[in-house]
Amino acid sequence: MRRIAVRNSTIHGKGVFALRQIAAGERIIEYKGELTGWRRAAARQQSQAGHTFVFGLSDGRVIDGSRHGNSARFLNHACVPNCEAIEAGNRVFIYALRDILPGDELFIDYGLSVDGEVDEDIRAHYACHCGAAECRQSMIADGASDEECAV
Repeated sequence: MRRIAVRNSTIHGKGVFALRQIAAGERIIEYKGELTGWRRAAARQQSQAGHTFVFGLSDGRVIDGSRHGNSARFLNHACVPNCEAIEAGNRVFIYALRDILPGDELFIDYGLSVDGEVDEDIRAHYACHCGAAECRQSMIADGASDEECAV
């Protein structure tokens, strides 16, 4: 039986939703896509309107979910996520942080970083709509200078 499905999200565009209960600590899905460099992924994104589907790895490369990606590319951001991404070599796996009920949307904290100073225009561009009481109003991580990126 399938565990997740991609549906329209009230948070942003499409999202990933649980079809059955998922236990805390359970591995849900691998974030798949083409392994490439930031430059190549950024050039692709500039030529495409809409979403970006890249997940930054600690070695400086990215997994570009817009190329050979799977449902994981539709995971939305939340400041208080119910899932976490764990890097294992060139791969990234999504795990449940707590029990997730059928119908719940799955979220990770993107922890975005941006080059240069973060001004109000940048914050607005990466505005968060998760609605959590602890929402920081941005997908940009606090102290985001060296954080990994998943969009």
